[in-house]
Amino acid sequence: IWVGGSLAALILLLFLRSWRATLIISIAIPVSVVGSFVAMAALGRSLNVISLAGLAFAVGMVVDAAIVVLENIFRFREKGLSARKAAHEGTRQVWGAVFVSALTTVMVFIPILVLKLEVGQLFRDIAVAISVSVLLSLLVSATVIPALSAALLAKGKVPGWRLSLPGIDHFGRGFVALAGWYAGMVQRSKFLSLAIVICVSVATSYAAVTFIPPKDYLPNGNRNLLFGLLAPPPGYNLETMTGIARRFENATKPWWASQNPSGKTADGTPLIARFFFVATRTRTFIGVSAVDPARAHELVRPLNILVARDPDTLGGVSQSSLFGRGLGSTRQVELDISGPKLADIYETARRAAGLVAKALPRREGNRMRPTPALSLGAPEVRIIPDRAALADAGVSALELGQSVDAFNDGLRVAEITVGNDRIDLKLKGQSAVTQTQGIDNLPVVTPGGDIVPLASLATVRLTSGPTQIRHKERARTVSLLITPRDGIPLENALGIVKREIIGKLEAQGLPDGVRLRLSGTADKLNETWRAMQGELLVSLVIVFLVMAILFESFVYPLIIMLSVPLAAAGGIGGLVLLNMYVPQNLDMLTMLGFVILVGIVVNNAILMVHQTLENIRHGKMAARQAIIEATRSRIRPIFMSTLTSIFGMLPLVLLPGAGSELYRGLGSVVVGGLSVSALMTIIVIPPMLALVAGPLETRRARRNKTDQAGSQASEQEN
Repeated sequence: IWVGGSLAALILLLFLRSWRATLIISIAIPVSVVGSFVAMAALGRSLNVISLAGLAFAVGMVVDAAIVVLENIFRFREKGLSARKAAHEGTRQVWGAVFVSALTTVMVFIPILVLKLEVGQLFRDIAVAISVSVLLSLLVSATVIPALSAALLAKGKVPGWRLSLPGIDHFGRGFVALAGWYAGMVQRSKFLSLAIVICVSVATSYAAVTFIPPKDYLPNGNRNLLFGLLAPPPGYNLETMTGIARRFENATKPWWASQNPSGKTADGTPLIARFFFVATRTRTFIGVSAVDPARAHELVRPLNILVARDPDTLGGVSQSSLFGRGLGSTRQVELDISGPKLADIYETARRAAGLVAKALPRREGNRMRPTPALSLGAPEVRIIPDRAALADAGVSALELGQSVDAFNDGLRVAEITVGNDRIDLKLKGQSAVTQTQGIDNLPVVTPGGDIVPLASLATVRLTSGPTQIRHKERARTVSLLITPRDGIPLENALGIVKREIIGKLEAQGLPDGVRLRLSGTADKLNETWRAMQGELLVSLVIVFLVMAILFESFVYPLIIMLSVPLAAAGGIGGLVLLNMYVPQNLDMLTMLGFVILVGIVVNNAILMVHQTLENIRHGKMAARQAIIEATRSRIRPIFMSTLTSIFGMLPLVLLPGAGSELYRGLGSVVVGGLSVSALMTIIVIPPMLALVAGPLETRRARRNKTDQAGSQASEQEN
């Protein structure tokens, strides 16, 4: 936060060249941020990595309102007005634009605050932190900034003297002159204005659609805990399972910190600080932590290579997610194979597992684990009644089963009370069966009083069955838990599963009643993506309605809303640029950056449109001159606020630290969107104003004259 705040203050000093003016604006940062701590505590929100990231984002945003107000005061001061007069007039002129700009920034978070999905809690922390900071900054800009300006700027050498910076000043004057010339040039031809707007909009939209990265659910974070699960074929005893775990443990010892006094491993693998395993009869659980928490994710690939050495052992190792409910990753796709018959389900599941092994090979770091196991490894004795023999003996199938139960676990015949306890009363026979072959000789009593062996009434088979019968939505189900390697976004993994596994299985033909379905994180991704699209649409509507109230028109808000798709293209560009250096998927936390952009990129366009209307309605300028003057006068506050916001957020994108992997993508989207938006506002808004401002304001002035004439006539009659 302090790095971003310092950079924002330096940008202000570069533009204003006055320590007094810079100090006035910089006060907005600590006042807003410290006030946010108090407000968040009152709202019951905690300070965590996510909410602190929201405050860090807000550092560059809280000075926006103060910049616009002070820059306008500064401009009036340079024209020769007294400090008090400049403070009053400068604040009054831009207050409407500043108020609506802050309101749009805050109100885009309303849909986020009521989002009930899993990601809603994460979004809420950022939304509350930014909203509270921006509202406090609005209060500061309306009270503290004018008061300090009247006091401090009265003593400053504002009129007639300004520190010169060769090169920077020449570039600034040249850019302002170029922007003014461009604003005048586009007004010479309505066709040219329309062509510029269409070309820019189409080009940016095409770039956004072309380069948008694949979607992901939530980032794992960099938690210093790796959790693995080894699932050998069924039928192993505990001793064998422990031996498998010991072999895996021994294979990791070259990476243990205790085995490497030098502090480095021979192959460069991060050192392991702790290793443990828990072996059971069916599977083995493994836990690993690294000496250097920042390099914990680098252990995933070498550990999975060790798992893949045993082709009969399924499972893998993944880094535990900060947001997952379990100990595994949040990037898991569940392929559910359901149906009425176990044999058909298992046969289809084994075919699917083979296709997964080809499409997402384990040697590349992908992981697949079936639940339950795909092999029928649990020993099972099946007793198949002989209907004819039972009929001859006068014994029903139910009575046969009860006889076997009596010599097995006991047959429950009643429930009795002993003291204060209710217990089952069981009939249990004395069985001398010590081997499965002895089941043939279990005695069965017929209604006639004869005792016959079980083998004379049924066939006894020794076979194997499933270790577990799992149900999902009341259907017998086998699930393949597929975790793609880190380089494959979840959306791409879903595409591979649908195309290479589900598509091929359906083409080959499925047994009757067998269904394939994707669930788990895949469901959450689709649900959250649909919700985010809805939230984005609602945010756009809210911003549009707020601006319609300010401008008393539905046309000017439409012009301003053009900056949103242009900023979205910039956000995608920022994400693409980040991916050139650090892998970053378009996860749902990063998607929040586009919602934030909706509220802040319209601020620049609001300033330009508001100043144009101010020049026409109060300055009595012609529309052409009003647009040119608004473009020239608003360039400095636009780029001041944009650059302070960008440099305030840059540390979140560039500097490493705890939690940086969570909000790096979000920061790149906002920084990229703001950068493009500032330039696109200068390119697109003047042509659009040239098309509509003149006719609309002429019609408005004519309507006002008619209304005034009607009012005067009514007064004369009275």
